[in-house]
Amino acid sequence: MSEYPPEPADAAEPQPATPPPSDRTRVRRLPKRGRYDRATVDAILDAAVVAHVGWVEDGPPYATPTIAWRVGDRLYWHGSSASRMLRATDGRPVCVTVTHLDGLVLARSGFNHSVNYRSAMVLGTAHLVTDPAEAEAVLGAFVDHLYPGRWATLRPMTAKERKATAVLWVDLREASAKIRADVSHDDPGDEAWPVWAGVIPLHAVAGTPEPDPSVPDGTPVPRVEVPIVRD
Repeated sequence: MSEYPPEPADAAEPQPATPPPSDRTRVRRLPKRGRYDRATVDAILDAAVVAHVGWVEDGPPYATPTIAWRVGDRLYWHGSSASRMLRATDGRPVCVTVTHLDGLVLARSGFNHSVNYRSAMVLGTAHLVTDPAEAEAVLGAFVDHLYPGRWATLRPMTAKERKATAVLWVDLREASAKIRADVSHDDPGDEAWPVWAGVIPLHAVAGTPEPDPSVPDGTPVPRVEVPIVRD
């Protein structure tokens, strides 16, 4: 028997309309929070900067935080060519996850506290990008993922930099999302407890740009209204 109580029947979360791509991606706990359509998965991945790559080497599991970005049907991440994680995961199974924390859900009991979130999980085999031109193209997509349009303004990548950088990818065929976007839920009778309950929304926002000391006066400052605010 589950240690968790069933979610209230009136929770404002529709049942997923798209079936999971595989049984191992099927959301089992609170399955109505699962989403399997690519539009939802892509939106969650595209709004993320940091992902965690889960992998196993010689028995123990590891989860490495890294920057990840999507191009078409692939999710990419990169690092030093000497990276242990990149060398260990090439050609091996990985589990890549991203999470957005959207709100703190405060109830009238500690047990019913929660968070609102959007998360995605990708299962598959990691592959090393071996073509130098392809690697440079997807690294350009990485820079533009951080700040749209910036790659075209930068000095060209050198051969030494390309050699020092490894890029891996995983196919998005086996991916799922899980979302909680709901109010707080209390046990019957707890509504009378004299404490505030509800949701505190959370958002990631861009602050005021801080220039490098070597930037000459008058150099245009990046616009913070471009979609670098992650919602």
